[in-house]
Amino acid sequence: MSATSGSSRSAEASDGGHLGVSNAALLDTLWASMVSLYGDLTTAAGVYGLTYSQAKALNVLRAGPAPMRALAGTLRCDASNMTGIIDRLEARGLVHREPSPTDRRVKNVVLSEEGAAAVDSIRAGMHTTHEALDALSTEERAALQGLLSRVFLSHDGQA
Repeated sequence: MSATSGSSRSAEASDGGHLGVSNAALLDTLWASMVSLYGDLTTAAGVYGLTYSQAKALNVLRAGPAPMRALAGTLRCDASNMTGIIDRLEARGLVHREPSPTDRRVKNVVLSEEGAAAVDSIRAGMHTTHEALDALSTEERAALQGLLSRVFLSHDGQA
């Protein structure tokens, strides 16, 4: 068996037999997209003196208050790291902690009005991403939204 036929079989196996664009090619495109989005968000957050992780936390909190443990899980970071991120955001008045209405042992992190304004400004400042999305037609935007939701969001709309 040649290296070419073995590679071909590996690509087919990892693709589940799908014809057309391979999973490897899709992963490459997704990776490049994530790198671009990461860079754009990092630059926009930096204008406000925030890190990428702080901006991500604020963005997650746009959906509503969240317990520290859930935030750490969503952001895929250690709970102690999440505490440091939230401490710094709280010191700037962008979030605050409050007791959970269902479990007094749990503290929810809540986005403040200033935090919501910061998220809106950061998202508006992601010029590279906006330019790329603005270049899409209405149909392409709808298709992209549908595909990304189908591939990456669970049934409850959470990543």
